[in-house]
Amino acid sequence: MLLLGLDIGTTGCKAVLFRDSGELVGSARREYEILYPKAGWAEQDADRVWSLAQECITEVIHKTRAHGEVRAIGLSVQGEAVMPLNKDGQLLRPAILGMDTRTDAQNRWIEARFGRHELFRRTGMPIHTINTLPKLLWIKEHEPHIWRAAHRFVLYEDFMIYRLTGQVGISRCLASRTQLYDLEQGEWSEEILSAIDLEPGRLSPLTDSGTPIAPLRSDLADAWGLSNRPVVVSGGHDQACGALGVGLVRPGLSMVSSGTAEVVEVALAKPALGEALARANISCYVHPLSGLYLAMTLNHSGGLLLRWYRDAFCLDLKKDADEQGLDAYDVIFGDLPESPSPVLVLPHFAGSGTPWMDTTSKGAVLGLTFATTRKDVALAILEGLTYELNLNLEILREGGVAINELRAIGGGARSKRWLELKADVTGVPVVVPRITEAASWGAAMLAGKGAGIFSNLAEVAENTLQITARYIPEPERHAMHTRRYSLYKEIYPTLIPLLRRLNGEGHGG
Repeated sequence: MLLLGLDIGTTGCKAVLFRDSGELVGSARREYEILYPKAGWAEQDADRVWSLAQECITEVIHKTRAHGEVRAIGLSVQGEAVMPLNKDGQLLRPAILGMDTRTDAQNRWIEARFGRHELFRRTGMPIHTINTLPKLLWIKEHEPHIWRAAHRFVLYEDFMIYRLTGQVGISRCLASRTQLYDLEQGEWSEEILSAIDLEPGRLSPLTDSGTPIAPLRSDLADAWGLSNRPVVVSGGHDQACGALGVGLVRPGLSMVSSGTAEVVEVALAKPALGEALARANISCYVHPLSGLYLAMTLNHSGGLLLRWYRDAFCLDLKKDADEQGLDAYDVIFGDLPESPSPVLVLPHFAGSGTPWMDTTSKGAVLGLTFATTRKDVALAILEGLTYELNLNLEILREGGVAINELRAIGGGARSKRWLELKADVTGVPVVVPRITEAASWGAAMLAGKGAGIFSNLAEVAENTLQITARYIPEPERHAMHTRRYSLYKEIYPTLIPLLRRLNGEGHGG
């Protein structure tokens, strides 16, 4: 029997079919746009995303001839994006994405109203523009006609569930990313909703991950060539689904996900809400497995920076790769010079993620000369991303979270050079599972739970985990990168006063 994991990311979607053994049967993917209508804004046409998701599903069903075998559909989705729907379920405006940074004023109000530490203790989410709460406040203040007309505010999970079934529901896993969810109570926070005059009925009902919502709409089943109506099951945040898919089902296990953003997830027995992690803006939220939690670091750029470099400077290489049937990233990043690059890159192209969470920071390239090549810059991008990763691992350790091994997933897990860099820079072994599409597999596992196929997801995750490669830090390269990393750590503190002046921000925090 087959299970479908539908992964809705920030820049693309994937439909991946798995057997219940974890064997990948087939997949299809599409890319879509991020809209930047103003500086600092990041929006998306969610109807376009829905259309392309349907294309993926139709393609994978037809090319695998799985017309009557799909038992259930699970969802893995980008976090924090928010969109208002009218009574007919139609979008009233584009989705405001997590990477959108327009809500500084709203966050100042939130901090004054609730207190930074109290809100983190209650929700596990640091005050930042990434959260859904300030985005809702922005809509209320700047688009009051939309605020009044909105019958329901949804994220991508409940938006897709509604499109798939006509019903609504959102997992506690994704809801706990919004800053509207009380970790201790396990429900939408009445106090927070009351403070912004938002009735709970204008949010979707909460469910545990892996809860069956409803069968797929019959018209969609017919359009996609299915002879049955698979059950649609609540899933979760894409990084959390990836954590499940790569077997982070016991406290202390950790992964690095290199997709649009680069994220570290660590499984926890209870929420980590201490001062060290709070100060570093490291969020804590609900694991797809009941009783577990996740600590998460975030670099907004990640693969999005690689995509920018590809499209801005390497269109000729991309064209050659397309003509030869090769992956453009393999061509651009596959044959790089020896480390370290003669230049350094600060990868804050969408502002900084953890630990700084500074929307005024920007990307920077240091050390350019007339001898600098495209390969030098490409290598420096990978190194800069990896130094930023190491910065977050250091802070997790300071907060008492041990990192002994990183399980690598996402597109970056296909790059041998990047994986070697991760091991050499961090000094931590990096392992690659057989299923690198771990978020889709996590969603498919949750689909299997909702369909009654799996009763113990922890056992399924551990039994289907197979390590195919292991990268051990090489002592000399680790020492070399440690010296280089010490320079990297000086870049942000040195440049940020200039960047704030460049942005017209003055010297204020």
